[in-house]
Amino acid sequence: INMADEELVKKMVRAVLLSSRSGVSLSNLQVEYKDLTGELIPYKQLGYATLDALLHSMPSVVKLDKGQSGEVVCHATTGNEVTRITKLAARQHTAKRTGRPQVVNCQMRVKPAAPFVLNARPRTSLRQPDHRGRLGRGGGHRGGHGDPVSPPSNLNENTTPAKPKLPHSAPYSPKLVQSRIKEVLNKHSNGLWVSKLPPLYREHYKQDLPNEALKDLEHWTHICSVEKPCSNKPQEMLLYPAKETSQITPQSAATPPTPDKSQFHHNKPQTQRSSATSKSSTLASPRDLPPDVKQKLGELLLKYSSGLWAHALPKLYQDTYKCKLPEFVLDHLTLLSDICTIDYPMPDNSKRAILYAKVLEDENRNQSGLAGSETKETVERCLSSQTVPSLVIPREEYPSVLVVEASDTNSVILRYIGEGYSKAQEKLEDEMREFYGQDINKVALTSPLSGQLTAVHAEEEEEILRAQVCEVMADKVKVYYVDHGFSEVISKSKLFELHEKFYRLPFQATKCKLAGLESFSQEQAVLKRFESMATGKILLAEILERKEVPLMVLYDTSQDDDININAACMKALQDKSLESPLKVNSAYMNVNVTSVCSDGTIYCQVPSRGLTKLNGILEKTENYLHSQVTSELLVSRPFCGKNCLARYKGKWSRVEITNLHGSRVLDILFVDVGIRASVEVTELREIPPPLLRDLISTPPQALKCCLADLPVSVGSWTPDAVHWLRDTVLHCSDCSLKIAKVDESKRLAHVYLFTSKNFHDTSCSLNQQLADLNLWNHQKDVFLSSRGPSKSLNAPTNPATIHNTDVQDKAPHTARRMLSLLGSQSAPPCSPPVQLALPPLLELPEIGQNMDVFVSVACHPGHFVLQPWQDMYKLVDLMGEMILHYNKMEEKPLKVEKNQVCAAKLENNWYRVLVKGVLTNGLVSVFQLDYGKHELVSCTQLRPLTQEFCQLPFQAITAQLAGTLHFLQWSEEASIVFRNHVEKKPLVAQLDSVQEASQSWDRKVVIYLVDTSQEERDIWLHDIMAEFTDEMSNAA
Repeated sequence: INMADEELVKKMVRAVLLSSRSGVSLSNLQVEYKDLTGELIPYKQLGYATLDALLHSMPSVVKLDKGQSGEVVCHATTGNEVTRITKLAARQHTAKRTGRPQVVNCQMRVKPAAPFVLNARPRTSLRQPDHRGRLGRGGGHRGGHGDPVSPPSNLNENTTPAKPKLPHSAPYSPKLVQSRIKEVLNKHSNGLWVSKLPPLYREHYKQDLPNEALKDLEHWTHICSVEKPCSNKPQEMLLYPAKETSQITPQSAATPPTPDKSQFHHNKPQTQRSSATSKSSTLASPRDLPPDVKQKLGELLLKYSSGLWAHALPKLYQDTYKCKLPEFVLDHLTLLSDICTIDYPMPDNSKRAILYAKVLEDENRNQSGLAGSETKETVERCLSSQTVPSLVIPREEYPSVLVVEASDTNSVILRYIGEGYSKAQEKLEDEMREFYGQDINKVALTSPLSGQLTAVHAEEEEEILRAQVCEVMADKVKVYYVDHGFSEVISKSKLFELHEKFYRLPFQATKCKLAGLESFSQEQAVLKRFESMATGKILLAEILERKEVPLMVLYDTSQDDDININAACMKALQDKSLESPLKVNSAYMNVNVTSVCSDGTIYCQVPSRGLTKLNGILEKTENYLHSQVTSELLVSRPFCGKNCLARYKGKWSRVEITNLHGSRVLDILFVDVGIRASVEVTELREIPPPLLRDLISTPPQALKCCLADLPVSVGSWTPDAVHWLRDTVLHCSDCSLKIAKVDESKRLAHVYLFTSKNFHDTSCSLNQQLADLNLWNHQKDVFLSSRGPSKSLNAPTNPATIHNTDVQDKAPHTARRMLSLLGSQSAPPCSPPVQLALPPLLELPEIGQNMDVFVSVACHPGHFVLQPWQDMYKLVDLMGEMILHYNKMEEKPLKVEKNQVCAAKLENNWYRVLVKGVLTNGLVSVFQLDYGKHELVSCTQLRPLTQEFCQLPFQAITAQLAGTLHFLQWSEEASIVFRNHVEKKPLVAQLDSVQEASQSWDRKVVIYLVDTSQEERDIWLHDIMAEFTDEMSNAA
């Protein structure tokens, strides 16, 4: 390989590294390189024994670091050869605009979403693949339905194999067919001829409708209603969606229901709902709700677009409208069927219903079509004689953005970073530079007009940029760079006519609105803070509303801890003179200790001007909320960092949202008492507008302290020490403290705490008493702690709305070898305790049938874990209920035994787990029964699993990829390729075989996996893996 080829390899390696904000692991670099170039990195041909040696010879291209897990991570080198993305992205307006870019941080850590929030409401089916299955490559030796068909040798070939017909006598899955027919009918609510059903079914699911299903239609009254308008010929029958409310409201039953979220319900919940309806209809009840009650309920439901628990209605209705909800409503939810869709995520509990407001537009459209549909329907903007398409908001949950500038937080100028955005712009500007580099193409724009698009030769740069003329002067012109978001006054000689081929890419500079700052969008303190923290930086954006100007929360993830930019800007409004005083050697009486954390950190309120002002504002807030009869103050769009109100000891108090568990359960921090809690979103209220500025400008009044001379570190405090301190100070009305030292960076005061006014003698302090009792020392083989005071949670308090989230977040992980050792030495599971009836096994489709799945864990093709895609919202609801239940439970020791099924707290969530092993140091090895992951957790984080949480089958399905069974061992490279294709993605699985077992965690399925996210083709994973293995073998 010559020098030119080596430079090409360097260029390609640099391109791979620039595509990843957080770097590329050394083990993954070959895979990423092959995805880009179609070949592996030819380090041997370049004269190097290993890939590592080649990379060390490229210091100008790659920098090697150690990642958190110890693996080598490759980063693009920044310096003289700064990346194009960084160079172009940093064109922001300054006082002395030269066009020269400044270097900004472009290696950002991706902000992970909560593991179970992905699918928080019912979903439609994924697009079904062509019926191929075992006839594909690598698996053709085991016959399937129909005659063998030769598969194409290349997945990209246009020739499609003949689809094998399902024999009339072949068995089929009624449940699967019913759910599909229901989806088809909900799209044809005005009726459908039976003769039209088979072709529609084939078009949607790429499979033939079984003839037996056509014969069974008349008996599936819970799925459809059949009408025979003309004759008894089956093909001349009309089908309508099932009539759900005929027993109570005949008037509404006469009209088929409009398409809504009910199309996502599976057969079992539907049956349960029908039985519950018929049961309740026999009770005496009004035939309809009063119009005013129905209107108010509709308002409440529209406030909670992600669904509202039915059991929350009475209290929410009472608090909002100051009157009682008629008692019969909860027993007759079908009375609300014309304003909402009713779902039962727990089929055996009709009281646990979720209500979804009916909307004209289906919010659950297939996610793969989101950007495409927006592109097709986009309104094109007319400028000059050409049109430029509108910019489409990225589909990902956390896109990267470069913040250009902001003179108003309701109109922040930014650019999206990544494929189709900054990379497309880079390509466009390369083409423009080449095009206008030829004199023949340089057509000067001699008479520019305001609003006209033009090509501009940038000052002191060799770049040609797109711009729009803003203002025409004598010999100069003011232009706005439509892709970079800033304006500049330049000479007219720099303008050229913009060729029509450069109109195709949407303008890259766009605007967003910062959530939570709407009322303070032009405050100088806010804008100054935003300028220092965000302008010129690449950040992650959480998109809350996808509108023309999207509503966003911005995060800086370049440091160890994520920084919420919106929340930080809100804090700039706080009046520092009202903060709790922190002066060394000062003493305070009448101190109220409000919280004691499990690591010894305490929060307290000391008498101050700020506390006096806060109490006055909160009293006004209480009166305001008591007098208002409106739904306007309900929190309908929660997000991390949002300031709002929740009840503490019966009164409204300030809180900040710290974490979201799905759409209905969230974690909050009572900022003035230092207590963390888990609540339902219905328990929150917006801060009343007349009092918003006063409450926002008052700093939190919880003073964070630790006891001087005693340790505050992981594992230092035992439960006995924590409980002793809580019992001593939380109910004491006459505490005093003396500040010994202040850590300004953490605003942490080291104090001596007293339960009397004798604060002059430190020997009388609680610090000394604890030291003498020796309760705080870490005891051998006991693990109790959080990761640190910032994440520690607190003890329960009296108010019913507060659900305590005390003790640790997560136990530290030990070596991978210990996990494998625990797994290999586990004895066969024994029967769980008799008092706990485990849920039934998850129902699987028939052999050869398809099911939509989500791959939660992927080790390699021989071992991965699936979850049912359409039912994942039920798991979200279950975990939300578990959070509310277990976070308010008082901590009690649990006798942990191997093979025990229980609940475990991992990070901030509660999971259903199976105990795999118990270690002597207090750690427990557990298997997540719904996600298929192995974890280590402290024994203090385990609780008994209640029967209420055993209704939903365990969702994790252990699987192996069909068509690859002859591969006994998978290389690391092959495993990475497989993980990149399947992990954390919704796919279609075709069942090949099942290894049955009495317990769900022992059952294993062999399946084909198909990615149908691309409309034009199906990607069968066993083909991908076979091709990759062949190429690796040839390369070796």
